[in-house]
Formats: sequence, structure tokens, C-alpha cells
Amino acid sequence: MPETRAWAFPAHLQPTPEALRFDLDDALASMVMLRAQVPDDAFTAGLLGTERHGNGVVIRDDGLVLTIGYLIVEAESVWLTTQDGTVMAAHPLAYDFATGFGLLLPLNRGRWPALERAPAATAGIGDELVVLSHGGREHALKTMLVAKREFAGYWEYVLDEALFTAPPHPHWSGAALLNAAGRLIGTGSLLVQEAVAGDSVQGNMFVPMDPLEPILDDLMRRGSSSRPARPWLGMYIGEDDGRLLVVGLVEGGPAERAGVRLGDIVLELAGARIAGLANLFRSVWKQGPAGSPIPITLVRDASLLRLVIESADRNDYLRKPRLQ
Repeated sequence: MPETRAWAFPAHLQPTPEALRFDLDDALASMVMLRAQVPDDAFTAGLLGTERHGNGVVIRDDGLVLTIGYLIVEAESVWLTTQDGTVMAAHPLAYDFATGFGLLLPLNRGRWPALERAPAATAGIGDELVVLSHGGREHALKTMLVAKREFAGYWEYVLDEALFTAPPHPHWSGAALLNAAGRLIGTGSLLVQEAVAGDSVQGNMFVPMDPLEPILDDLMRRGSSSRPARPWLGMYIGEDDGRLLVVGLVEGGPAERAGVRLGDIVLELAGARIAGLANLFRSVWKQGPAGSPIPITLVRDASLLRLVIESADRNDYLRKPRLQ
């Protein structure tokens, strides 16, 4: 297991406990380090790797841990390390594709402090916030909220309003973003090249807590949201000078089976012209639940090509967690 105290932020970048309105050490005690092992033949192994490391945060008194879902999807084993060095196995309870959240329950139930959650509206652009990861004060960072805006990911993912912070850090997967009152408002997801729209300054994208609240009970009971599964195409789309370019295809996925090829340009969805990645994915999801036919118009070699993609439920392609 990696040594988490082998590095430290410079002292001037760490939050000063005396300047905070909450107890930093109490908040840090809610953080855990996460190590997940995924089988070599898992659907996500090629894209996300088979050994995944990140953070989680305890959000309930029973030890329920919130993290970013890509760390634990298809994991056959997950180990958590608490701030006092205790190591324990955990069971992956849920991964929600729409939000990106993942939930874990430690198999050895202890009494760990839980961080209270708050909506993103409790922090404004320009506010100084704190990011926590496992490893104590040396791994806590003063940060600034630089943007709240829509985020679309090439893997068929959209957030209406994501949180963006600076300065950037490459290892905030599952880290906790706290507002000035010490409440959890976001979970660390990605290092991004454009934290502010139109600005090339790097930053980090955090998934806000707001979309978790309506689905948390479902995730606990069912392992997924009760909402119908969205139609999934299995193609990765990049934006290039205003064009929506197919840059990747899932082998054997719906788009590849329908005849989509790398380099195709997406022009229309269900007869309507498409502009922008978020618009494309939302248009797909409006066609109905998973399994719905998706009419799509592509440009290939300067010619128009009209196809119908028989969409799927992405969850059907994944390994399911083993019951403990």
C-alpha cells in the first residue's frame, strides 16, 4: 500500500486551523484512503486500470463512505485506510452513472466521524475553500472556487453544474471539497485543462453534493437509482473546432455494431442538428430509456450517413459486485 505521508503541500498552501470556522482535525478524521483491485478482464480495466487509488469520505455514522465512482466500478476488492492507520475491507454498494458518485460500506463497522453535507449554493465564485485527502494536514489544501458551470465528458456524462477549483492537483479522486463552514459540498473527480470556460488555466472538477441527496436512499437500498437507465451508445466523442468527432468506440458496443467508425462526425440526432457535447448526450437521453433506437446522422468522407443505433444499458456490460 502506498505511503501517504511521503509528500506534503508547502505550509503556506495548507489551511491554517486557527483561521477556519471548523475543526480541521475532526474533518480530516472523516477521510479514508481507498485502494481498489479490478479483474484484468473487466469492462473498464483497459480505460481505468486494474489498480485504482484515491480517497473517500465518511458521510454517515454507520461508516458509509462516499467516493468518485470510477475508482470502485467493477472492483472485486476494496481496502480502506483510516487516518489512524486502520486498514479494512469495504463492500462497493453503488455506482451511479448519471452523477458519478460511488458508495462503500466498511465490513468492520467502527465509529468514524461523518462529514455533514451542504449544497453548492453555500459557496460562491471566489470563495476560499478547503480540499481534504487522506494523510492529515499535510495533504489539505487551500483552494478557490473559480467556476460553477456545465460539464460534459466524452464518456456520455453531463453535469448541469460542476464545481471548478484552482490551484490544480493531479490526485483529487474522491477528495472532499469543504465550504467555509466545513461542510462537504463536492467530491473530487478530474484534473481539467480549462477550469474557467475560455481560459486555459488548469484546475479540478468536483461533483457537487446536490444531485446525491434525491438518490441516496435508492443507492443504499438498490445499489442504483430508481430512475430508468439512460440509453448508452458506447462511443467516445471529442469536440474539435466545433465538430463532434468520434474518437473512440467500445468494442462490441451499440455504436460499433450499428456501423459507426472512428473519425465520423456527428451532425444530427433524431433529425435535429447538434451543437456541443452536452447537447448531444441530452438529445440521446430524450429518446427514451436504455434500449431505445437512436437515429443519428454522421458525416463520413464528405458524405452523409444515416444510422439507427440500438442503445443499451451500460450497466449490463459491467461486472457486478460480489455479495459479502
